[in-house]
Amino acid sequence: MMFVKDGTSELKRVLVSKPDYLKAARINEIAKRWNLDLDLEKMKKEHEAFVKAYHDAGIKVEYLESDPERPNSVFSRDFGGCVKEGYVLGNFKLPIRYKEHRDYKKKMAELGIPCLGVVENGFFEGGDFMFINEKTIAIGMIDRTDEEGFKELKAILEPLGYELIGVKADPRYLHLDMCFNLVDDHIAVCYKDGLPESFIKRMEDLGIQFVEVEEEDIFHHGCNLQAIGNHRVISLASNKKVNKRLRELGMDVIELDITEILKAGGGPHCMTFPLERG
Repeated sequence: MMFVKDGTSELKRVLVSKPDYLKAARINEIAKRWNLDLDLEKMKKEHEAFVKAYHDAGIKVEYLESDPERPNSVFSRDFGGCVKEGYVLGNFKLPIRYKEHRDYKKKMAELGIPCLGVVENGFFEGGDFMFINEKTIAIGMIDRTDEEGFKELKAILEPLGYELIGVKADPRYLHLDMCFNLVDDHIAVCYKDGLPESFIKRMEDLGIQFVEVEEEDIFHHGCNLQAIGNHRVISLASNKKVNKRLRELGMDVIELDITEILKAGGGPHCMTFPLERG
């Protein structure tokens, strides 16, 4: 069985987790801007609308049950990365997320998705895992994935025929999907000036067209969109300029009015772990 072919073809099944215990823990630059308690009822409604968008698009949604001991598991993207053959289990940098290692691993076994390997000595989080095409994967080394984790990922995935590209950027950007996101086969939303020149050149050589944002947009999830295939993308209603530009490029933009969950540091891409795509 093929699991995840790439990052932009038709998305068929995803794994998510509800924000029942989510708090604005001051563990990233976005959450540090908020001192108030998050509105739980508002977050629940936002997440329900998020899941409905998947159902409306014909995408099956699987759930990892929420747990007070892993309040940030709503950001399901981060526990690993999935490819055609199975998935790689990551290694979280911060203790607040450690329980996710065990619980997501168990859930993936229940779903019948094989584990190809585990990053154990270094750090790797799935927000840094970005398909560029079927055989090329960009790996952010920004704040939560390090050199050792990157080396372990290469050792697991390169024998399967994947090329991994390391991408370094300002640690304030947290993950690669906060400053660079491929939303269609040859369209990326990104803060171009914050990415290495060699990476930008490689993307240009691959025919990638950029929809650019300003640095401040990173902290408002201007890049944190979720491609669902067939030129469709889930975005935020607040991403007015980006959404307008994507529509001009022929994309169907599904806008969600999510504001509360964002305060904890993640958007639609962060809240989605692709299980089947292709």
